[in-house]
Amino acid sequence: METVVSGIRSTGNLHLGNYFGAIRNFIKMQHEHSCYFFIADYHSLTTHPTPENLHQNVRQVLAEYLAAGLDPEVATLYVQSDLPEVSELYLLLNMNAYIGELERTTSFKDKVRKQPDNVNAGLLTYPVLMAADIIIHRATKVPVGKDQEQNLEMSRKFAKRFNRMYGVDYFQEPYPYNFGEELIKIPGLDGSGKMGKSEGNGIYLSDSEKVIRKKVMSAVTDQGPQTPNSPISEPIQNLFSIMNVVSEPDTLKFFRDRYADCTIRYGDLKKQLAADINQMVAPIRERIEEISENEALLRKVAKMGAEKARESAQKTIREVREIIGFKPF
Repeated sequence: METVVSGIRSTGNLHLGNYFGAIRNFIKMQHEHSCYFFIADYHSLTTHPTPENLHQNVRQVLAEYLAAGLDPEVATLYVQSDLPEVSELYLLLNMNAYIGELERTTSFKDKVRKQPDNVNAGLLTYPVLMAADIIIHRATKVPVGKDQEQNLEMSRKFAKRFNRMYGVDYFQEPYPYNFGEELIKIPGLDGSGKMGKSEGNGIYLSDSEKVIRKKVMSAVTDQGPQTPNSPISEPIQNLFSIMNVVSEPDTLKFFRDRYADCTIRYGDLKKQLAADINQMVAPIRERIEEISENEALLRKVAKMGAEKARESAQKTIREVREIIGFKPF
């Protein structure tokens, strides 16, 4: 059984793209590997240094992941800031991380362009904190998107550098966990690209029935097919892609056939899609509301996760300190 680590953003609600992408794979993975899932509230400060309500954001994300199916009795689900050992390993790894290599990372250069007035040290050393999150549990697999592959490569570099500098074979190199064909990509409602918070084109698991209907009815479409069996435009294909995962096969076939013979009515398509999304989301939304109101449960899960994660992290820090040469008097 391999050890898997994955960070969860502490800002923003979960949308359909998250659910059909990573979350359903996390639910399966937690029964196959030793999994550590953490809510990355430290990381959020690199782009939101003065969050309006950090604790409420973390609380909401925790409730939504529990509602979606992560089991705290099976996987280790914890809040990053509840693990002080991460900060210590982050500091120690920073001593052997070089400015030049950090400045060359794509994620840093992208953030500099997007937030030129907030180029902070945490932003520069983001890959080091990510490495600490991973190797604190001696993880070998990390589910990451394309945008994080270079940072994961940096994690391997820092692990190897530690081993080389101190003449040990302590940290294993973490590699991407590839979901392969199991990873479903959900497009947004704006006619192009993937569903995401920053793009403003998402349907969230906590959205009300009314909000979901309004979002779907305002989704981008086109002028309709001009000739029978004409190519499907990207905006309409996006709606079909979402329908493919939330609707019955016969429903999808019906609207595809109507598109092919030029009799499709986009209003009908959207009404059906909204209804099917609401039917799929409703039990999760109800569970989110139920868990969000259960303060005792959230406190118990966070405490249990912190205790399980610290057991692993404390062992690593104790051994790392011995390897470097820190000794008590």
